[in-house]
Amino acid sequence: MYQEQHGDSAAAPLAGFTVGVTAARRADELGALLRRRGATVFHAPALRIVPLADDGRLLAATRELIDDAPEVVVATTAIGFRGWVEAADGWGFGEQLLSCLSGVELLARGPKVKGAIRAVGLTETWSPTSESMAEVLDRLLAEGVADRRVALQLHGEPLPGFAEALRAAGAEVVAVPVYRWMPPEDLAPLDRLLDAAAGRSLNALTFTSAPAAASLCSRAEDRGMLPELLDALAHDVLPACVGPVTALALQAHGLDTVQPDRFRLGPLVQLLCVELPARARTLPVGGHRVEIRGHAVLVDGTVRPVPPAGMSLLNALARRPGWVVSRADLLRALPGAGRDEHAVETAMARLRAALGVPHLVQTVVKRGYRLAVDPAADTAYADT
Repeated sequence: MYQEQHGDSAAAPLAGFTVGVTAARRADELGALLRRRGATVFHAPALRIVPLADDGRLLAATRELIDDAPEVVVATTAIGFRGWVEAADGWGFGEQLLSCLSGVELLARGPKVKGAIRAVGLTETWSPTSESMAEVLDRLLAEGVADRRVALQLHGEPLPGFAEALRAAGAEVVAVPVYRWMPPEDLAPLDRLLDAAAGRSLNALTFTSAPAAASLCSRAEDRGMLPELLDALAHDVLPACVGPVTALALQAHGLDTVQPDRFRLGPLVQLLCVELPARARTLPVGGHRVEIRGHAVLVDGTVRPVPPAGMSLLNALARRPGWVVSRADLLRALPGAGRDEHAVETAMARLRAALGVPHLVQTVVKRGYRLAVDPAADTAYADT
């Protein structure tokens, strides 16, 4: 797990937002893309990848295919295809495997798999523009698979319905299990990520594989907190998936997700750069443009990090912009403050200092506090 604060990203689209990363692979790359755009990143892998280079099932499947070459091979992931070839090299028959694959109809799920195939001197026969296994299945069924042998390189978990549909159409399917997903050995970081999501400390949670989403929900269920997690993802924490297949595990729980048009990390981050600022509350206050984000406020475009207690007060005031909010109501908004109304005064002083413009929050004697919303300001700034 890592967390980083970026208070100097005045123009960054994700400044002030906290984004959770569940990826096991390429987490550093995704985290770097998010941080470059100003986000605070909270990373905890929801699973781990276990290579099966020494697994008897992979060895047996590889030998079977070399001895009796299939008509079709479906490569689903770049890391899986590379792992398969590397494992065969380690067993001493890598050249035999490449020779076998050179004479078959070789289907690649997407560009990364195509790159892995070409890196070993092979050329794919076809690759779907959608990068979807559903399109691969449609092609195979359309061209006919009766009495044909189809080798399917798995990507960590069975592909729901894919092999079954091929077998129902008369194909012989040989599964090639190159690696599998398992829960992380150390569950503590994942538990902290779950607590942050359920507690609304995150603004978005990213998923780059269906197994990661399933693993996160499974761990939440084990801890008895699945309802809280799902409620947070449904209302306050944006679930962002790299593609529709990844989203299936969350949609099974009735959650709506956002996905980029292109199933890549870059477009996923760009989508967050649009979605999260659009969800922020923007108000004209005291002659300034105030945008309230997850753990920071933008005052006229300048990022002002605000302590958690201050954000609690500001959010309570922003829910009733321009109206007086009593000290008692603000005290209830402060987590762990008890009954001491002096805690409100202390947190309010720190909030005003953090904003850098003290008069944005006005004191109404004997009544409470209010945001100094501009009644005649440009209503385009208002959050309706």
